[in-house]
Amino acid sequence: MKSLKTSAVRGTAFAATVLFFCTGLAVSQEPPPASSTSSQNDSTLNAVHDLQEQVRQLRALVDDMRAENAQSRAEMQQLRQELQSTRSLLERPATLANHPPAPVSAESSPYGVPSPAASETTSTAASASQRSSGTLEDRVQKLEESTSLIGSKIDEQYQTKVETASKYRARLSGIVLMNMFRNQGASNNLDFPDFAQPTPGATPGATFGATLRQSQIGLEIFGPNVAGAKTSANIQLDFAGGFPATGNAVNFGIVRLQTASLHFDWEHTSVVAGQDSLFVSPLSPTSFASLATPTFAYGGNLWGWTPQLRIEHRFDLSDQQTLTLQGGIFDNLDWEYQPDAFYRAAHAGELSGQPAYGVRTSWSRPVFERPLSFGIAGYYGRQNWTWGRYVDAWAGMLDWQIPIARRLGLSGEFYRGRGIGGLGAGQGRSVVFGDNPFSPLSPLRGLNDIGGWSQLKLQITPKLELNGVFSEDNTYTADVRGFAIDQNNFGLILGRNRGALANFVYRPRSDLLFSAELRRLRSFPVYSSSSVTNQVNLAMGILF
Repeated sequence: MKSLKTSAVRGTAFAATVLFFCTGLAVSQEPPPASSTSSQNDSTLNAVHDLQEQVRQLRALVDDMRAENAQSRAEMQQLRQELQSTRSLLERPATLANHPPAPVSAESSPYGVPSPAASETTSTAASASQRSSGTLEDRVQKLEESTSLIGSKIDEQYQTKVETASKYRARLSGIVLMNMFRNQGASNNLDFPDFAQPTPGATPGATFGATLRQSQIGLEIFGPNVAGAKTSANIQLDFAGGFPATGNAVNFGIVRLQTASLHFDWEHTSVVAGQDSLFVSPLSPTSFASLATPTFAYGGNLWGWTPQLRIEHRFDLSDQQTLTLQGGIFDNLDWEYQPDAFYRAAHAGELSGQPAYGVRTSWSRPVFERPLSFGIAGYYGRQNWTWGRYVDAWAGMLDWQIPIARRLGLSGEFYRGRGIGGLGAGQGRSVVFGDNPFSPLSPLRGLNDIGGWSQLKLQITPKLELNGVFSEDNTYTADVRGFAIDQNNFGLILGRNRGALANFVYRPRSDLLFSAELRRLRSFPVYSSSSVTNQVNLAMGILF
């Protein structure tokens, strides 16, 4: 308590000194001479305003510290009173021990012997005094230990807290992740491949590398209550945004925005605005070999970090059953590449003049202390490819989480749609062109697609789990054969992309993990033979 009081007094004295110094500086400013130019007057006024603003902030800081000191003094006074009352209670057993009650004599009993009830009363009182003394001493010791623990926690919180410009608190989180990998076969990306490609001639079939660009940094901000809603915001970054034009560029991954969203949460209703994961496809397989893109993206796992506005409402059907309804709008994207690195051009979906729409409903209840849930979702977006060429993109989705036993669970997703390359289906391809894609006269078709994934998770121990996943994305080759060729569609048209993995994830602590994974990708182009890529990935990370 003395250390808290001393630190508070020192902080108040320091803030008061700074306030007096800045106030002195503000008062000591002399008005500019009459001969000064108007620009000098403006700069002087701006400087005075800045100093006044700093003085105002320092005064507010001193007021806050005074309030905190007053609260600390009140708490210390309350603790003193509690300790005094505890000491007074401790003194009573000591008094009884020094001045015990007079024993019951034989004459007091009508039978000439001490009364058994009186003897029991005397012994009971003595034992109660001993228990009371021991109990109070234990309580005082526990109180002192709790006070010391609270003080250490306060000091720790002060040292580790994330300071913000506002009075609302923030929480820093993320993961420092290192992946070491060995690939057998070629792919679109060396460190976290999405689909296999033919190995170029005279190129070795095996490669080895390591990366930390899948490390992530997150920040969560807790805001005020607005109209009964708790407000918060979060932002998530990684380092997989490309490479600079320099030597060893693979070591200097560019920071990339994953998600950033605002949340308004009532008891049963939430509103989310920002760039977030697809709420119509909420699940992903477990893997630490692929965080920069979700596992089996473009291979049966719909995904996208898309700007959106959604609302959800939760109905409590019983103490354990919940029904959730979600609906919202998305930025109507179709996975086109930007023609310029600095200036944004409209995608075909944005050229339609309307957003994409999504709805989802799900039911859940706990089983074996894990969620049992089923969800069904729908998606629609209209695309305008100019010159009167329109495509209606749509999709239907299912998702599930099923605890089969206490340590065994099954999860997955299924989808069927058309023109949904913006959600990662069709290897990011929404349409196929029958001729030169830059020609306004080229015919096009929305690409039909079906796919999904399923995962079996075995929790061997609380710290060790085993995961097995199978996934597949399958485009309808009838939309391609006889209509589109590779040369008119920006590279190979994949008819099917299939993946499978098995991994161990070991967490000796909640903030430390090790993982080993074997992944296999097999991709089937429409007009050529299939290609295979196998990857062994070792991951180690620290979460914070």
